[in-house]
Amino acid sequence: MKKRKFGLALSLVLAAGTILGACGNKDEEQGGGDGGTATEAPDFKVGLVTDTGGVDDKSFNQSAWEGLKKFAEEKGLKENEGYRYLQSEKEADYIPNLSQFAENGFDVTFAAGFLLEDAVQTSAEQNENGHFALIDSLLADENGETVWLNNVANVTFDEHTGSFLVGVIAAKHTKSKKLGFVGGVDSPLIKKFENGFKAGVKSVDPTIEVVVQYAGDFNKPENGTSIASTMYSGGVDIIYHAAGGTGNGVFTEAKNRKANGDDVWVIGVDRDQHEEGLPENVTLTSMVKRVDNAVYEISKMALDGNFPGGKETVFGLAEDGVGIAPTTENVSQEAIDLVEEFKQKILDGEIEVPKTDEEFEAFEASL
Repeated sequence: MKKRKFGLALSLVLAAGTILGACGNKDEEQGGGDGGTATEAPDFKVGLVTDTGGVDDKSFNQSAWEGLKKFAEEKGLKENEGYRYLQSEKEADYIPNLSQFAENGFDVTFAAGFLLEDAVQTSAEQNENGHFALIDSLLADENGETVWLNNVANVTFDEHTGSFLVGVIAAKHTKSKKLGFVGGVDSPLIKKFENGFKAGVKSVDPTIEVVVQYAGDFNKPENGTSIASTMYSGGVDIIYHAAGGTGNGVFTEAKNRKANGDDVWVIGVDRDQHEEGLPENVTLTSMVKRVDNAVYEISKMALDGNFPGGKETVFGLAEDGVGIAPTTENVSQEAIDLVEEFKQKILDGEIEVPKTDEEFEAFEASL
């Protein structure tokens, strides 16, 4: 993967009356001072191009689609006319899918995930009048230098801080003092999940072991099952996955083992994955990454004539862009209280959560 130089980082300035934390609240969906009426944007069109994980991956892509649907339904857009998604079956589909939206006059085309980075840059350069929103990455040239295009909004998240918080929960709940992390593709982005998680764990108990393995794919549930089986058999009792559809295999293995009496858990990612752990109830918590909020907000900014092209818009703890899932029935009150304590320290700048392996080594050495 290319190294990325994270230069300009602009926190999202929310439209008046709309806050990120309210995006899932039906009572406030009509806020923002615009009434949210069904006739408000009859000619506005938004599209979503998924990566190969698909729109029903129960994780990243699905969250993006949920955000797009919420915006579209609020604004009275009709599916397949005012909003739709195109699912990429293979890498070669990225550019044709992105270009299809741009060439058909869609006002904003969302690209779900860093795997579409090169395709977005190519499509944006070929369709200068089209607006693209790249989720989870910045454009970069062959030397790894950041490329800013005025028709591309770069949307990123502080995944490392949210991962830190679920690491705290894992550390408070492990009985074996051996935890696991399953990543999809070994990349700078997923390293943020890994290193943030390990930092949270070690901040609670430096003696806890964290086993790490990458599946090499975001859409191979069988790989997730195999890795989880090895980890659980090796004494791991809680696995945090950041692996998209591959993570579904982690849930499968955990559910099978819990059905046989093993006390194992999974920490979900991107969405509240509590339901993925049922009926065996194996989801300890999830690191929610509000891709749905981001898609909703960028769509609204574009509708209002404020498309944030040529910038990086960051969703972090302060913007309610990342955090722990609202479902906390399996989390102890002690762990929840500790999460709030650490969250405040991060917000106050007392703790700088590591993103890279090098930063984690320095962080661990400081404990």
